[in-house]
Amino acid sequence: MLLGELHPCGGGDIIPLTETKLLIGRRSHCDICLKFDNVSSHHCEMEFKNGYWNIRDLGSSNGTKVNGMRIDTKVLMPGDEVMISKHAFNIDYVIEDNSEAPEEESPFALSLLEKAGLEVDRERTGKIAAKRSQSKSVRRNSAKDDFLMEWLDEE
Repeated sequence: MLLGELHPCGGGDIIPLTETKLLIGRRSHCDICLKFDNVSSHHCEMEFKNGYWNIRDLGSSNGTKVNGMRIDTKVLMPGDEVMISKHAFNIDYVIEDNSEAPEEESPFALSLLEKAGLEVDRERTGKIAAKRSQSKSVRRNSAKDDFLMEWLDEE
């Protein structure tokens, strides 16, 4: 089933979009393999949902742009220019008449730590910290500690 196409700007083979979720990157196991040094191993992901193609950068080194703007996630409209690193494509697909345009995610909806995948589960880290503080309060003396204490007491 053909869900759309990526047309390379400047010529080249058209890339058919045949699955609802596609991994794009340099590795051979990617659904769309772009064998260029400036394309990350797992560069970005495209997903067809509710009649629209969505693209999400996967923390790539050289970024993903839509119509010249660097993005984290973006709903793609037919004719949009998608740049994967320095490689430009135009996306071509048909929007169903009954498909409602999805709302764009606010770029401020997530913190920078969440976007980078570094946000921590505060409840979990609180439990770990409590456990550590409990274990620190119980001091275990070793034979070396006993020797040192006796040596200090002799003076």
